[in-house]
Amino acid sequence: MRLTLFDLDGTLLPIDSDHAFGEFMVRLGWADAQAHRIRNDAFFADYQAGRLDMDAYIDFATAAWRGRPAHEQAEASRAFMAEVIAPVLHDSARELVERHRRAGDRLAVVTATNDFITRPIASAFGIDTLIATELQRDAQGRITGRIAGVPALRDGKPVRVRQWLADQGLRWSDFERITFYSDSTNDLPLLEAVSEPVATNPGPDLERMARERGWTILRLFP
Repeated sequence: MRLTLFDLDGTLLPIDSDHAFGEFMVRLGWADAQAHRIRNDAFFADYQAGRLDMDAYIDFATAAWRGRPAHEQAEASRAFMAEVIAPVLHDSARELVERHRRAGDRLAVVTATNDFITRPIASAFGIDTLIATELQRDAQGRITGRIAGVPALRDGKPVRVRQWLADQGLRWSDFERITFYSDSTNDLPLLEAVSEPVATNPGPDLERMARERGWTILRLFP
């Protein structure tokens, strides 16, 4: 068996969907432009620097929409996919996924971005398994602004992948090859755990590490 894992933001997508969704909340008028952008940009900088407080970020990132009726949330998600995500779904990324699908690999998206934003994106790539930061929901199914379980960030990514495999009665060692595509040093814990790490559209720090370690470097976007 072979397993192929894909990071999402900056890897299969040339944008950060989490940050972009925050900008989309501003466009909808659901968040104050100046105040939201200042905090959104600050959290994004913390993520890039590897110091993101995930609990604080999820509380902030969901505040603009979590109290709205379910039908408004669903419509915002649909519009975000159509207006922001669809235009940046590159054929090169789709073909990468399809190549692994044709080879018979098990596929999963593993992303720190929350499941509300990313489930439709994983579906757009035809990938059924999404390992994302899960949003906590109350007894009525309403999003609370907290995280359910282990966030899929840094050390949490290999933890969550192993949990997913265990739920299927599988172990890491059951696979002859595990490949992971990622653009970020935030994903070093999972890149270092797999048999085939691929630095995909890497930033300067990851590209340097990849060259030092002899990892494959892949560029999907111009």
